[in-house]
Amino acid sequence: MTDPYAIQPSALDQLPDRDPEETAEWQASLDAVAREAGPHRAAYLMRRTLERAEAGGVALPKLLETDYVNTIPTAAEPSVPGDEEMERRITAWNRWNAAAMVTRGSKYGVGGHIATFASAAWLYETGFNHFFKGKEADGSGDQLYIQGHASPGIYARAFLDGRLDEHHLDNFRQEAGGNGLPSYPHPRRLPWLWEFPTVSMGLGPLSAIYQARFNRYLTNRGIKDVSASHVWAFLGDGEMDEPESTAALALAAREELDNLTFVINCNLQRLDGPVRANFKIVQELEAQFRGAGWNVVKTLWGTAWDELFALDTTGALVRRLRQVPDAQVQTYQTRDAAYIRQDFFGADPALVEMAKLLSDDKILECFHLSRGGHEARKVYAAYKAAVEHKGAPTVILAQTVKGHTLGQGFASKNANHQMKKLTVDEFKAMRDLLELPIADSAFDDGRVPYGHPGADAPEVRYLQERRAALGGPAPARRVHPLAPLPAPAEKAFASFDKGSGSQNVATTMAFVRLIKDLVRDKETGKRWVPIVPDEARTFGMESLFPSLGIYSPKGQTYEPVDRDQLMYYKEAKNGQILNEGITEAGSMADFIAASTSYATHGEAMIPFYIFYSMFGWQRTADQMWQLGDQLGRGFLVGATAGRTTLTGEGLQHADGHSPVIAATNPAALSYDPAFAYEIAVIVKDGLRRMYGEAAPGEDPNVFYYLTVYNEPLPQPAKPSGLGVDEGIVKGLYRYNTAESAGLSPVANAPRIQLLGSGTAIHWALEAQKLLAGDWGVAADVWSATSWTELRRDALEADAALLRGEERVPYLRQALHGAEGPVLAVSDYMRQVPDQIAQWVEQDYSSLGADGFGLSDTREAARRHFGVDARSIVVAALAQLAKRGEVKAAAVKEAREKYGL
Repeated sequence: MTDPYAIQPSALDQLPDRDPEETAEWQASLDAVAREAGPHRAAYLMRRTLERAEAGGVALPKLLETDYVNTIPTAAEPSVPGDEEMERRITAWNRWNAAAMVTRGSKYGVGGHIATFASAAWLYETGFNHFFKGKEADGSGDQLYIQGHASPGIYARAFLDGRLDEHHLDNFRQEAGGNGLPSYPHPRRLPWLWEFPTVSMGLGPLSAIYQARFNRYLTNRGIKDVSASHVWAFLGDGEMDEPESTAALALAAREELDNLTFVINCNLQRLDGPVRANFKIVQELEAQFRGAGWNVVKTLWGTAWDELFALDTTGALVRRLRQVPDAQVQTYQTRDAAYIRQDFFGADPALVEMAKLLSDDKILECFHLSRGGHEARKVYAAYKAAVEHKGAPTVILAQTVKGHTLGQGFASKNANHQMKKLTVDEFKAMRDLLELPIADSAFDDGRVPYGHPGADAPEVRYLQERRAALGGPAPARRVHPLAPLPAPAEKAFASFDKGSGSQNVATTMAFVRLIKDLVRDKETGKRWVPIVPDEARTFGMESLFPSLGIYSPKGQTYEPVDRDQLMYYKEAKNGQILNEGITEAGSMADFIAASTSYATHGEAMIPFYIFYSMFGWQRTADQMWQLGDQLGRGFLVGATAGRTTLTGEGLQHADGHSPVIAATNPAALSYDPAFAYEIAVIVKDGLRRMYGEAAPGEDPNVFYYLTVYNEPLPQPAKPSGLGVDEGIVKGLYRYNTAESAGLSPVANAPRIQLLGSGTAIHWALEAQKLLAGDWGVAADVWSATSWTELRRDALEADAALLRGEERVPYLRQALHGAEGPVLAVSDYMRQVPDQIAQWVEQDYSSLGADGFGLSDTREAARRHFGVDARSIVVAALAQLAKRGEVKAAAVKEAREKYGL
């Protein structure tokens, strides 16, 4: 017979046994317990022994899963300071108004969610009354990531404390009139209340981790001491399936972020049914978080279960709780005592005997109502343990019932996430359960009334006093009146005006050189936050390592292998660079935390995040929407950009579409600069707009997306003349004409306008020469730094026209009087330059790199996509032939001449 306790070979057998006799005695003792008291008792003793070893610092693998009971036993729970009865009444009012608000709005068909807050009410109320620090507290107060579907409960609390009125509640999800409430936490729509948009599930937990980490970064760099701030993330157990939810757990543990607490509302339900129907989500999450190095606190059962656990002298109850799958737990929630006696207690003779000692009412109380997440004392104990734990982040797994207090028609029903209203009778039953003083006559008009005890009621005074003691209202977003950051020295930007002479410089390197100068600025240099996902050397940023240092809360505990080199790998506790490893999602979460520091902490920081352009908008576009929602500011830099410029890497690296996706984000100002001086002008203007003095009508709550290339080319000097800087910022300016390029076309030569962006302008300039030399055609070349900004300006002009205002789009002004057709080209799909097509008065056509990328030389790839200089020439001749300005035969002749 196989020994069930045998250790497999290749494990401990590799270690020498210094005392085989002692080892045998321990094994014999375990065998004896298993034989006399049963294997469950043996397992219990082993678990307790492992826990004791861990507590004593004995180096053993951690126990990843504990019994399905509360981590903090009832006897060890601290008393809750304050008035528990008062807090119960406050919670009752908030439960009522959250349900009333959604129900009243349901007649307009706007939807809403009732069941989530009903399950989580005490998780929030306990925090608001005792833990969550407001903006007047030390540091910057706490940062609260509220679960999106729980927003009605937060609005209800703001109504109770006077921050919202009935008019606001009646405009839940009806924002067009101006006083409405957004469906979910949304800083752009309700910027005085919400700090963090969270309903794109998975992004909240990821962002919370990096926010806690950024708080440490600010403190360690000496920007601001926010060590008293705590980050709380409220999550659903179903949300934890999102890969982003658990993507950075190891980072949080590795950096010992004990300023972070996850509160996971384990109501065992996701949108369509059980989270883990045949398994146990709490146990799964416990193992996952413990394995990652987190402190885990389970708050599962309410005090009604204490009597049952006291009767469990054999461990049968604990074993049975561990066996029952989550879907069956939900079934117990909806069944009578007889069913529970048979199905739950009937599975073990010891439990049958226990059930004989329990009344039906006691069984129903335990299985229908009593959950740890529904009791202030249990939740308070968990929160206190979390904030007092040092050296690791904490996750609280709080078990609740989805739809709690809303009646048996809601509680634990699979469809309750989609149920938007209660009937009048259900509200009356809820009123009686919550003991609220709302008369039947309040329902006479057929509508559910809001409930409020009065502005001077004891509940309101208590609530406001508690918030005052904790540092003011919460949640709250506050933008402190900050003085504009001083503009960096002009020489940092002007140094690019003269060009690079004979030196070939890629625009990626030009951007990095600009940053090197800007981070040296005495006034603003320390506020730059360079972010890179393990590609710093690819982008030529390694020279920043020794001068700025790579941030690490541990500093550098080793001697780097390249310490004898000038650009060695330097980590430092006050390091400025955030080098995140291979995680674009983590880097974006860094960027979001830094870009909103002006509001979260009252400290303006200037993040720039540089990445392979293909792996930005394509991979993390949802986070870029989150960035816009959160009113973030900074510079996103898509490096090694373009579909044909990154040679050899092939399809997965060939970005032909990031400007298309960026164009869909209203907060993103997307630029595709061709030359180093254009980058300097754009960054300078971005600093002015976001951190300096924004012009009237300009929104500073934007972020910039710049595409830069890895193709080394000569950088020309900035053209002289008026309007160049304005054109760069607005999106278009004439770089040269055939005449200024010294091409001396013949009199009355056919003329065409070539518009190019990014690296494509070099192909246009080559085509300009071929058109003049081979075909006698005069071409003017324009640099289109932003197709998207040109389009947006034109759309605004269209909107103004509908209002009766005369306004000419900048694009039309710039091209006014330009002779001949317009041919646009970029290293992206044609959809990018075609954004402006409808506003170009001249005949318009475009070239682009549509389709999938491929591995080859730049020249071959450009020929493949038909965007190289010779392809531009053929396309230009085709446009002119259609107008009768060159012979039709010229097009065929050109194709043959250039081997197209």
